[in-house]
Amino acid sequence: MTFILVPGAWHLPSSFDLLRGGLDALGHASIAVKLPTTGPEPRGGLAEDAAAIRAAIDAVSGPVHVMAHSYGGIPATQAADGVAHLIYLAAYVPDVGESMFTIHGLPDPESAEGLFPIGDDPRAQLYADVPEAVADQAIARLVEQRVQPWVDRVSAAAWQSVPSTYIVTTNDASLPVELQEKMATRAGTVRRIPTSHSPFLSRPAELAALLDAIVTG
Repeated sequence: MTFILVPGAWHLPSSFDLLRGGLDALGHASIAVKLPTTGPEPRGGLAEDAAAIRAAIDAVSGPVHVMAHSYGGIPATQAADGVAHLIYLAAYVPDVGESMFTIHGLPDPESAEGLFPIGDDPRAQLYADVPEAVADQAIARLVEQRVQPWVDRVSAAAWQSVPSTYIVTTNDASLPVELQEKMATRAGTVRRIPTSHSPFLSRPAELAALLDAIVTG
């Protein structure tokens, strides 16, 4: 089996390096996807991100399990039809016609052509429980993120037709736990891990073991 790993906003595939090491130790192959709307040189919108995920899925022979983090849940929802399992890690779970903006109850911006700022304190927001040296490296690797895919609305919802699990990060300072719990009701099963928004950096071995348990039953 192979895990397709979908990063969230501002994050490159390298953010999953520690998790991929944990999965490899458990005998699981993995591929981390580069989303086009995430820099450097970000481009496109939801359609382009979903196409990148779909291309990674289609390139694998055998069972595919998709794990999407944070914003990555939106294009994964659009793209992951037919996979063996879809796992949302502190991620958005849109229904057809929804976007990140609508999930938060926000009106669409006048223009979606710009970039969305990372925030003043990514360490507190994203990496509160991540070891200092690892967090420093993660912050240095953050890149630009387009607004467009946050405004685009999904036209397909894979969680309606494939087995799905939501992993709630119960000490999250980025995606409110209350909102996670609400979105988790759309998944088939719910698991919880007592971490901040980025357990792939704070507890990669524990997260790998949890993913293994989810897909092996």
